[in-house]
Amino acid sequence: MLGKFNIGILGTGNIAGIMADTINKMKGVKLYAVASREKVKADVFAGKYGCKKAYGSYEELAADKKVDLIYIATPHSEHFANAKMCIENERPVLCEKAFTANAQQAEELLKLAEEKGVFITEAIWTRYMPMLTTIREVIGSGVIGEPRTLTANLGYVINQVNRLRDPALAGGALLDVGVYPLNFALMIFGDNIERISSNCTYTDTGVDEQNSFTLQYLDGKVAHLNSSMVSMSDRMGVVYGTKGYIVVENINNFESVAVYDSNYKRVGMYKCPKKISGYEYEVLASIKAIQNHQLECEEMPHSETIRVMKIMDSLRKEWGIVYPFEKEE
Repeated sequence: MLGKFNIGILGTGNIAGIMADTINKMKGVKLYAVASREKVKADVFAGKYGCKKAYGSYEELAADKKVDLIYIATPHSEHFANAKMCIENERPVLCEKAFTANAQQAEELLKLAEEKGVFITEAIWTRYMPMLTTIREVIGSGVIGEPRTLTANLGYVINQVNRLRDPALAGGALLDVGVYPLNFALMIFGDNIERISSNCTYTDTGVDEQNSFTLQYLDGKVAHLNSSMVSMSDRMGVVYGTKGYIVVENINNFESVAVYDSNYKRVGMYKCPKKISGYEYEVLASIKAIQNHQLECEEMPHSETIRVMKIMDSLRKEWGIVYPFEKEE
C-alpha cells in the first residue's frame, strides 16, 4: 500500500463515530473526510476525530476524487440513494446494514456498481470477523457431532430511537436487529432453506417491535431466530449437534465460543482475539478487494446480500409492513 488509504464517512451519527475512532487506530488508513447535510455537524465531527475535510453535503464527499472508500452510516431508508450517488461518482462503497430497505433497491444498486466497475460491499461486521472462522472450525471438527438445530437472539431497549419507529426511515426491529440472527443462521447453516414461518408484534407507528422466525432447511436442520427493540436479550447463538453443542456469546459482536459435550460439560473455550472495535475487519477486507480490483468482498458476496434482503422482504410481506416510499416504487 503506497501512502495512506483515504476513507470518507457519510453521516455523523453514533455508528459513524465508532468507525471514525476505529480508523484513527488502524495502520495504513486515514480518516480523510466526513459529510453531513448540515455543515456544522460535519465540522464538529471533523474536529472531534481529526478529519482533513468536512463537507456540508453528501454530494461534495462523493465528488472528492481523493477518497478511496466511502463508509455510509445513514438511516436504512437513505442507503440506496446515498450509495447510488457514490457509485455514479465512481467512489467505492462500504454500506452499513441493512444494505438497503428492500431487495429491489439492492439488486438495482449492485447492477449499477457492476456496470460502472465500482466496488461495493455490505458492512455486516460479523461476516468479516476472525471469530467466524473459529466457529466454523469448531463445528467442522465434529466435536458436537452433526449440527441439527440453531437458536439466535438479539434484543435491545431502543424503541425510543426515532429512526427505528419511523416507517419512512425503514424502521423496525428486523432491519436493525433481526438482520444479525438471520446472518448468523446463514453463516452457519447456509441457504438451502425450504420454508420460513414467522410472527411479530407492532409499534403504534406500524413497524415490527419484536419478531420471531424459523428457517426450516431441506436437510432437516432448523434455525429459530428472535429479535426485539423493546427488550434486552442474552445475545446468544447456540448450535446444537448430535454429540453436544456450542454457545456463541454475543452474535452481534462475537466474544467467545464455549463447547459442551453430551453430558453438558464444558470441554472447550475460545476467546475473541484482541481488536480495536471489530469494524476494522470490514475496512481491511474492503481495501484488500479494491486493491485486487474486485467488485465485492468474498466475506459478504453480493449474492448473499441479495439473499438476506429477499428473506427480510418476505418476512415483512407476511407481517403486512410496507414502507411509505415502497408504495411509490
